[in-house]
Amino acid sequence: MQLPLNALRAFEVSARHLSFTRAALELHVTQTAVSQHVKNLEDRIGAQLFRRLPRGLALTDEGAALLPVLAQSFGRIASVLGQFREGRAREALTIGVVGTFAVGWLMPRLQDFQQLHPFVDLRLFTHNNRVDLAGEGLDYAIRFGDGAWHGTEAEPLMAAPLSPVCAPAWADRLQRPADLHGATLLRSYRSDEWPAWFSAAAVECPLLRGAVFDSSMTMAEAAAQGAGIALLPVSMFGRELRQGRLVRPFAVETQNGRYWLTRLKSRAEGAAMQVFRAWLMQAVAA
Repeated sequence: MQLPLNALRAFEVSARHLSFTRAALELHVTQTAVSQHVKNLEDRIGAQLFRRLPRGLALTDEGAALLPVLAQSFGRIASVLGQFREGRAREALTIGVVGTFAVGWLMPRLQDFQQLHPFVDLRLFTHNNRVDLAGEGLDYAIRFGDGAWHGTEAEPLMAAPLSPVCAPAWADRLQRPADLHGATLLRSYRSDEWPAWFSAAAVECPLLRGAVFDSSMTMAEAAAQGAGIALLPVSMFGRELRQGRLVRPFAVETQNGRYWLTRLKSRAEGAAMQVFRAWLMQAVAA
């Protein structure tokens, strides 16, 4: 059955307002035109959609059944049309980002990307470096490690050297790396990080007993509040270091991995993915 769009729209608006008068105001037509459209629709489908009352309208059972279907359909049409700006369709881009990189590097630069590429509808999710690209429906994931993830194409972004950081009160007690033997050493789930740092500092690694964190962000906050010494990628915590909430007592650093831009090898790059990748690589290089 072919039904006129204007009649369907007239019914949907009238049903929302339960008034031909208010529907006419919304549609910028006369009340008579709205009433006629609805009457024509009722004639075509062979069912009455409204009961005409002295002070307005009431939906019949048929009208009540039709209204949600039309409301949803018109809503979907409006949503799709709203994706078009300046003649170009908006394209969704879903990215998972390890929280440290998201807060420490990406977020301060996102406005630049969105101004350059307004057609990209960016959807950002943070994770603690455990990510399932396929299962989570991600176009890209930015993660930390050695770049070796099965079925994944990984492009290096930047190195992330680790160095101890702590609250100023802790730093006053630390004159040389060996002084860390008496300190509380906060740890990530990567058990090799502190041993690697002590090796770089030419100091024997003490027995590690500090709390274990699954997020560098929470570990940094614990360190800032005086809970102990954290081994962190200092380039991601420049704000805290500038503010003096964290202090870097030693220049010794070690590198156990880097940040990577990853995607499934089977994932074809759309326009949004291409512009994000190009922007990200250029911003990192700069």
